Amino acid sequence: MVFYLSGGTVQSVSLFSHGPQVFPDMATCTRTVWKVLAGCRRQLLNASGPTYTGVSQTAQRNLPVRTFAAVRTLKKDKKEEPEKEEKKEKRVIDDSNRHKPYGKTAWAPVDDVYIIRHYPRTVYDVSDTIDMLKNFQVLDFTPRSQPVYIDLKLDMKLEKKRRVDPFVSTVHLPYPIKTQMNKVLVFTEDANQAKVAQESGAMFVGGAELIQPILDDEISADFYIAVPDMLPKILPLKNKLRKKFPKNKRGSVGTNIPKMLDLFKTGHEYMVESDCYVRTQIAMLDMPKEHIFSNLQTVLIDVCSHRPADMGPFIERAIIASHTSEALWFKSGDVLPKPAEKKQEE
Repeated sequence: MVFYLSGGTVQSVSLFSHGPQVFPDMATCTRTVWKVLAGCRRQLLNASGPTYTGVSQTAQRNLPVRTFAAVRTLKKDKKEEPEKEEKKEKRVIDDSNRHKPYGKTAWAPVDDVYIIRHYPRTVYDVSDTIDMLKNFQVLDFTPRSQPVYIDLKLDMKLEKKRRVDPFVSTVHLPYPIKTQMNKVLVFTEDANQAKVAQESGAMFVGGAELIQPILDDEISADFYIAVPDMLPKILPLKNKLRKKFPKNKRGSVGTNIPKMLDLFKTGHEYMVESDCYVRTQIAMLDMPKEHIFSNLQTVLIDVCSHRPADMGPFIERAIIASHTSEALWFKSGDVLPKPAEKKQEE
């Protein structure tokens, strides 16, 4: 429908030949369409920025009205503590009355050639392991003079979740491995003690004047011992010497210089590695069987002295091997002296 002015009066002319009565709501539909288009145009203008059109940019715009409520943000609660997984206790299976070990084929193999994982590991007596090492050397045509090592796994647990601290120890072997004596340096400023140290076989003796030569690598030794009065003065060497720094626990601090020198000149040092392992040499394979056994017993007794005996066995697993042989598990309890049985009170 179009409106025009004719002679002072407004007349309407329908654009439809069939008249406006056929579409009585056409005006309503047109207004609705224009509102929708206007809304789409506003959204486009807001997204792309102002554009120059016939409509003034300063004209009041109808901002869109949000017809829904915003979701209320939840307050963050305290950090939820992760649920602690309950540690499953290891299942201990008693195989004493079984015809074969649990998960294994049999107690012992029948043939000479077999798959190791199908049978329980054989643990030998100490005397048998020494004989086997010597036989391996003959069968493999390897040198007779080769070192013999042990590998011990220790149970470092104590009462009330305490643990034995990793330690370093020096033991006097009945049959020394080395032919040459260790170089020992003694820290003392007393003239009498210095004289006694030199007579007892110390390689170097002195006081604070030895600090700078040691830092400059002009002087080095296998072991360092000191009298108690010298400990505060040699503190600058703590980072340089590290584990060799004199300590009371290692027996390298004291006033009995001859006794300390006698230990460290021919002593054998070992330490706990990786929290619970002791790996050290105990003998040479060409030594007599009794000498190897004696050195092994001395080391095991010294290791077990670092934990109370009433806490149970300190050595969980013991292995012995030569430089070229396979590893053999042995019974460490047979080497250690058995505790004396308590007399029953009558």
